Amino acid sequence: MQEKLFARKVYTGKEVLEDQLITIENGKITTIENSYYFPEIKSVNNLAAGLFDSHINGGEKFYFTQKADEETIDDIYQASFQTGTAYVLPTLITSPQENILKGIEAIKNYQEKYPDSGVLGMHLEGPFLNPIKRGAHLTEYVRKPTNAELEEIIRYGKGIISLITIAPEMFTADQIQMLLESGITVSAGHSNATYEEATKAFSQGIHLVTHLYNAMSAFGHRQPGLVGATFDTQFVYAPIIIDGVHCDFASARIAYKIKKDKLFLISDALFLGEKMTEFKWGEFDAYLKDGRYTNSDGNLAGATISLGDAVRNAVQIIDIPLQEAIEMATIRPAKALGISDKIGQIAVGFPAVFTTFDDDLGTFQVLKY
Repeated sequence: MQEKLFARKVYTGKEVLEDQLITIENGKITTIENSYYFPEIKSVNNLAAGLFDSHINGGEKFYFTQKADEETIDDIYQASFQTGTAYVLPTLITSPQENILKGIEAIKNYQEKYPDSGVLGMHLEGPFLNPIKRGAHLTEYVRKPTNAELEEIIRYGKGIISLITIAPEMFTADQIQMLLESGITVSAGHSNATYEEATKAFSQGIHLVTHLYNAMSAFGHRQPGLVGATFDTQFVYAPIIIDGVHCDFASARIAYKIKKDKLFLISDALFLGEKMTEFKWGEFDAYLKDGRYTNSDGNLAGATISLGDAVRNAVQIIDIPLQEAIEMATIRPAKALGISDKIGQIAVGFPAVFTTFDDDLGTFQVLKY
């Protein structure tokens, strides 16, 4: 079945086109051409590729690490979909090995049942982190990797785990290589790495960090740390939480000036919609106050923003041009994860999965064919 969509502005991931008629067949874009608006054709003002959140922990009701099952995955996906995000990597944080394997199995089953959903895989954040930079992750589950544990995660997670966050200084070079050769994208985070340790990990093949500034060794003029190594290494991608809580807006502006096209957006939402005001999982707790989730230790426990909120903040507070802000939520994370040939662009052959938004960036909606 052939369908047509007219957009006054199309953010392709490479450029902005005006007055475009898009033809869609079998869920794929077949043509994009300049045209006039016809009243009988569905039209939108602003059209982007579907937004992609590579770091989200929970939906409106459930938290993936606590409840690593298909109901939670669907909650994350549906809550994201309703706020304009088309693609997600549900994130499972530091927890026992059996819980990690349970989460992998849940993602696998969900994808088999709903192959056309926007659940692209799983982000495993931990458990192989530096306890000094564990943030809200529970000390009892933070641990150094063993080869056996890594091999089991790789075996069970093949094709399911898209991204894993590790503290590279807790690994041997051979263990990092094992992960890199598995095909899983490896990100450095929750790390107290020195500048030298970080640049060594980057030279070995890690090209991504987890939530820039947060839970990583800070920049100092004598000890540049992981932040300094990220700024100093051009090819390293840096996702950032632009909510004014996880980092000051001025810090986000500085990061934008330095990282340029390697900076992209994530939500790192603990829950979406701010309906969950209190949460407890074992010794992990979180309380919502003044638009932020903190735990009983006073540490940040996750964000409250959607990816659409991050785009709006990027434009209206950081003064990032709209085209770039959209790319920071579409093509850039897709490139960082090595899937820009599948999502992140509006081009012939790509999925007809879009995010539409109004001019004031107040509303983001997914449009899926």
